[in-house]
Amino acid sequence: MFQWLREKISNLIILYLRKPVWKYEPFSITSPEILEQHLQPGDVLLVEGNLRVSSIIKYLTQSTWSHAALYIGPDLNAADEGPSESLDLIEAEADGGVKCVSLNKYRHFNTRICRPASLSVAEKAAVIAYTRNRIGHQYDMKNIIDLGRYLIPYPPVPVFFRRRMLAMGSGDPTRAICSTLIAEAFHSVNYPILPQITRECIETPPAKSVLQEIYHIRHHSLFTPRDFDLSPYFKIIKPTLESGFDHKLIKWSHVDKI
Repeated sequence: MFQWLREKISNLIILYLRKPVWKYEPFSITSPEILEQHLQPGDVLLVEGNLRVSSIIKYLTQSTWSHAALYIGPDLNAADEGPSESLDLIEAEADGGVKCVSLNKYRHFNTRICRPASLSVAEKAAVIAYTRNRIGHQYDMKNIIDLGRYLIPYPPVPVFFRRRMLAMGSGDPTRAICSTLIAEAFHSVNYPILPQITRECIETPPAKSVLQEIYHIRHHSLFTPRDFDLSPYFKIIKPTLESGFDHKLIKWSHVDKI
């Protein structure tokens, strides 16, 4: 009885959080067709969502981005989105676990491409395989605190504690909402996102010492979509610039638009 009630409450919370906010206005949309021309397998696609939970995540992380998905290329022929639509992304969400979706899902949203800078082809394949092996995994909703804390539209918490709010509770629903799956995939090939760096004194002959940087992997539950944007190890790919943008070709209107 208690298990049924807990699942019922969790489902109601998810239903509430996944409703769109009023008057979402995208400012710079890149069509799926153009995105596909510039995306490469292993890229992280950041999305500015328009759901209630998206607004809260953006507030807690002080960022434009509320969701992240991994681009795998149009080679996974699953039937989740229909037989004629290519499934290009793997993502994790609270209401569906890990699944494949099409680029068309984010046709009307602001997006950003983040590309790992130095992964080999084999390492990219390993990152993709890590996420593909988790398709269909459902996240444990045993602790509804993980979802219930998002019912507070803009919780009055100190800046230093906001990231921790995304990792409270049992952890599993957080994995569905944040970027844990993708962070784990990159960590599986020892690729840094935002590692903690310490400096240690190393003794070297003859009687010399040098400072060496030691990288420490942050716990995956603490990663958010913003971290791929901030990471010094991911390139920001902007399709307009990659296509040979020339501002001299712009035809400007002389009528001010409010």
